[in-house]
Amino acid sequence: MQFTKMHGLGNDYIYISLFTETVNDPAALSRAMSDRHFGVGSDGIVLIGPASPGKDADFRMQMYNSDGSEAEMCGNAIRCVGKFVYDNGLTNQTTLKVETLAGIKILDLTVQNGRVTSVRVDMGEPQLKPELIPMTVSGEDFIGQEISANGQICTATAVSMGNPHLVIPMPDIAGLDLPAIGPQFENHPLFPRRTNTEFIENPDMDNIKMRVWERGAGETLACGTGASASLVASVLAGKANRKATVHLLGGDLIVEWDEQTNHVFIDGPATTVFTGVWE
Repeated sequence: MQFTKMHGLGNDYIYISLFTETVNDPAALSRAMSDRHFGVGSDGIVLIGPASPGKDADFRMQMYNSDGSEAEMCGNAIRCVGKFVYDNGLTNQTTLKVETLAGIKILDLTVQNGRVTSVRVDMGEPQLKPELIPMTVSGEDFIGQEISANGQICTATAVSMGNPHLVIPMPDIAGLDLPAIGPQFENHPLFPRRTNTEFIENPDMDNIKMRVWERGAGETLACGTGASASLVASVLAGKANRKATVHLLGGDLIVEWDEQTNHVFIDGPATTVFTGVWE
């Protein structure tokens, strides 16, 4: 089976074209291929195929975390989908609609010398209602509220960007032991489908520092939906402008929460690492 290893700011996935390959058990395949010792090594796999019948989209992406669980969407992964389909001649369009479990996302590709170098993604509207995130609490939102985990109480904001996020401001994220505290939040009883957790600092109104514990994958070097949720939470807290740079372990994303459309946009690179054959 042919595959391509790609990453967006170090958030790495294995991309497989369903136009040429057949995958019968994507969950098992993701667990096997994602293993960084016995497999290719990645945060998961992404399957690229034709859009579902009746969907107004050019392509469909399905993604599975390294533990085999299926995820709704990933901002870094979808940028790589745009690069994959363009660079491999599956399209010659620079504006694409991609079907995901979180809805149809619109991609604008930047092309240089016949190759995609960066992608701007319309991530859609953030959802703040707990029932839509989903959470097991009632009310109109979960903004700046207390949550207890790992023996401590934190102030956090919950946002859905098509997948659940919990954003927690911290004075110093560099020294956090994420493998110790990340699972406590990921599996918190308030989140029936688990959650991604972003630990952020707000040094000024134009910059956000972020580390992320991704549901089903652990700490990753970047997360596009997480960066989106972090900007939304920071704006709601009065700690960031509507357009800011989010600094992740793997690099920087430009994130904007447009006031007129209420949509969040991310702009960042997509990189091909290598292609190979899975025996």
